Amino acid sequence: MARAFEPKGFSAFVTVWLGQVVSAIGSGLSGFALGVWTFQSSGGSVTQFALIVFFGSVPGILMSPIAGALVDRWDRRWAMILSDTGAGLCTLVLALLLWADRLEIWHVYLLGAISAAMTAFQWPAFSAATTLLVPKRHLGRASGMLQAAMALAQVLAPGMAGALVATIGPAKVLLIDFATFLFALLTLLVVRFPRPEATLEGTAKRGSLLGEAWWGWQFIRDRPGLLGILMLFASTNFCMAMLQVLVTPLVLGFTTTEVLGVVLSVAGAGMLAGSIVMGVWGGPRRKVYGLYVPLAIQGLILLLGGLRPSALLIASAAFVFLFVGPILLGSSQAIWQIKVPPDLQGRVFAVRRMVAWSTLPLASLLAGPLADRIFEPMMAPGGLLAGSVGRVLGVGEGRGIGLLFMVLGILVLLVVSIAYRSPRLRNVETELPDVVDDEPAAALAEEAPATTAG
Repeated sequence: MARAFEPKGFSAFVTVWLGQVVSAIGSGLSGFALGVWTFQSSGGSVTQFALIVFFGSVPGILMSPIAGALVDRWDRRWAMILSDTGAGLCTLVLALLLWADRLEIWHVYLLGAISAAMTAFQWPAFSAATTLLVPKRHLGRASGMLQAAMALAQVLAPGMAGALVATIGPAKVLLIDFATFLFALLTLLVVRFPRPEATLEGTAKRGSLLGEAWWGWQFIRDRPGLLGILMLFASTNFCMAMLQVLVTPLVLGFTTTEVLGVVLSVAGAGMLAGSIVMGVWGGPRRKVYGLYVPLAIQGLILLLGGLRPSALLIASAAFVFLFVGPILLGSSQAIWQIKVPPDLQGRVFAVRRMVAWSTLPLASLLAGPLADRIFEPMMAPGGLLAGSVGRVLGVGEGRGIGLLFMVLGILVLLVVSIAYRSPRLRNVETELPDVVDDEPAAALAEEAPATTAG
C-alpha cells in the first residue's frame, strides 16, 4: 500500500526539490550565523573570513571525481541520503560546540571541510537523476526550480538569521539547520530514482574506480564545445568566488549586520525572480546565448557595484547580478544534461564541477590578502590611489574592496569576449548530438505533460 503513494517521475523530482528548498534555507541560516561569528571573532579579518570559503570548497573539489564515479555505480537516491546525513551531523557538532561555548575558528574550518566532502555526492546525484525524471524540453525549467531553491534561501535566510541570532543565539540557529537536514532526508526516503539504461559507451568504460573517475575528464576533453563551457565557468568562477568572500566585508565596512542582512535578502530576491523567470520560460532556444549575455551583464554590474559605499546601490546591483544567474546556470545545465548520456552523468558532472570550482580555493586565498594588504591600503586616506582613483570612488574603509570589485568586473568582461570568439563553444549545441530523448526513460506516465510547466 505504501508503494501506491510513492511519488514517481516529475512528482518525485518536486518532492526532493521541496526537501532541498527547506534544507537550503537552513544552510543559509547557519552560513550567515557562522560567517558573522567568524568575522567578529577574528577582529574583522577578511583573510580568516575568506578561509571559510577555502575550507568549504577544497575537499568537495578533490572528492568530486571519486564521488561522481560512485554516483554512477550507486542508487543515486542513497548517494543524496549519505550526503545530507554527513552534512547534517557536521552542523549538529558545530551547534553543540557553540552551545557549550567551546567553538573555535578552526572547528568551523574542519567541520566545513568534512561537510564539503560529503556534499560532493549530492549535486551530481540529483543532476543525473533529474535527467531521468524530467522531459528534455523542460530541463531548463527544472534547473530554474533548483535555482529557486537557492534563491529562497538567499531571500529568507539573511533577514531571518540576523533576527534569530539576536534573539535565540547562533547555537539554536544551527539546530534549526540540522532540523532542515532531517526534513530533506524524509523527502528522499519516500521516493525512488530510476536507474539509467546502460549505454555502449558507459559499459565500455567500466573498470576501476579511479579509471572511471578519470574517464569523466576524458569525455569532456574529447568534446571541445563542452570543454569550452567548462573553461568559461572556471575562469569566471574565480571572480565570483572573490565576490562571495568580499561582499560581507564590503558592506560591514560602512554599515551594520542588520543592513547586511537586508542587502543579502534583496540579492536573493533577484535570484528568486530570475529563477521564476527561468522556471516559466526555460531559457533561450539557443542555450549558449544564455551563457554569454548573463555573464556580460554580471561583469557590468560589478563595475557599478564598486562605485560608492551605498547599501542601496550595492543591493540594487546585487539584485540584477543574481537575477541573471539562474538563466546562466540553467542554460549551462540543460546543455550538459542533453549532451551527456545519463549513465555517465555522475562522473562527468562531478569532474565538471571539480574543474569549474578549481579556481575557488585560489580566489578565496587571494581575496583576503588582496583586500587587507593591497587594495584597502591604496584607498585609505593618504594611500597610493587616494588622490586619483579615490577622488571618484572615495577613500576609507571598504573603498579598496570597491575598487577590487571593479577590477573583477573588467576581468569577467574580458573572459566573455574571448569565449565568444570560440566557434566550438558557440556551436556546441549543433556540433554535438543530443543523447537524451524528449521524454525521460522513467517518466512513468502517471502525470500530464502540463505538470512540468511549473
